[in-house]
Amino acid sequence: MGGPDSLSAVRPFLARLFSDKELIRLPAATITQPVFAWIMSGLRARKVRRYYEEIGGGSPIAAITERQRFALGEALLATGGRFKVYTGMRYWYPLAKHAVLEMKEDGVARVIALPLYPHFCSATTGSSFSDLRRRMKWAGCSCPLTEIRSYPEHPDYVAALVEKIAGAIRDADRGGMFLLFSAHGVPQSLIDGGDPYREETGRTVAAVMRSFPSLPHGISYQSKVGPTAWLPPDTVSEVTRLAREGVKTLVVVPVSFVSEHIETLHELDVRLAATARQAGIQSFLRAPALNDAPLFISALKDLVLGAV
Repeated sequence: MGGPDSLSAVRPFLARLFSDKELIRLPAATITQPVFAWIMSGLRARKVRRYYEEIGGGSPIAAITERQRFALGEALLATGGRFKVYTGMRYWYPLAKHAVLEMKEDGVARVIALPLYPHFCSATTGSSFSDLRRRMKWAGCSCPLTEIRSYPEHPDYVAALVEKIAGAIRDADRGGMFLLFSAHGVPQSLIDGGDPYREETGRTVAAVMRSFPSLPHGISYQSKVGPTAWLPPDTVSEVTRLAREGVKTLVVVPVSFVSEHIETLHELDVRLAATARQAGIQSFLRAPALNDAPLFISALKDLVLGAV
C-alpha cells in the first residue's frame, strides 16, 4: 500500500487511495470516483496530517520495506540462485510502475509477485496484482508473471507472529488477559461476494492460538474509510465491549500488518490505547509488527523458492 513520506504527501496519498475502484466501489465510478477521491482526500487530509506529524512527520513504511527487500534479497542470494528483489507500492513511492521500468531495464526473465499482505483480498492483493499487470503491459514487459496469492498459515509467518506475541506478554500478568487480533478492515460487500479475506485471517489466528491455548482471544477490524459498510466487529467497539466484560490486560496483535506504519503507530498505539484506558483497561499491550524479523524473512524466502 505504501504511505506518505512527508506531511505534504498526505493528501496526494489519500487521493490515490480513494481513487482505487477495487478498494472503494461506487456506482458510475468513472464519473463519481474522481470527485469522491478529491472530496474525501480534502476532508481527511488535515486530520491525517496531524497523525503523521505525531509519529515523526511521515510514514516509516518505505524504510521498513526497504529493510525487508534487502533481507529477502540476501536470503535468496544465499541459496545460490539469481534473484533481484524490487519494491512496488500501490499508493505511494516507489510505485509499481517504477519497479516495472527498473525490471525491464535490468532485463529480468521472470517476475514473481510477492504480496506483503498475508491474506488475500481483492481490494489489496487483487488490486496490487491488477496494477502490476497493467504496468507490465504498459511498459512492454512480457516476461512470465507468477503471483503468490497469500500465505495465512505458512509455518514461519505464524512462528514470527507467535514470537512477537510471546515477547509482548513475557512479563505481563496473564490473569484477565485477552488477545485481540486487529486486522485491516474491508468493505462488507467484498466478503458477501465471496472474498476469502475473513476466512484466511481466521486461519492465521487459529494457527497462532495453538501456541497460546489458555488465553481467550478474538478478531476485530480497523481503519474503516468511506461511506460503505465494513466488516465487523470494529476494533474500537470491541475494545469497549471487552472492558465492560472485565478484561484488565488487553494485548492487541496487528495480524494483517507486516510493517509498522500509521495504522499501528497511531491508530493502535495512540488512539486505541487512549480508548482502552478510558474504558477501564488497566494494561494495554501491543505486539510489534513483523518488519524484518528473521522468521518472517524466512517465510518470504520460502514462498519465492516455492514459486520458482
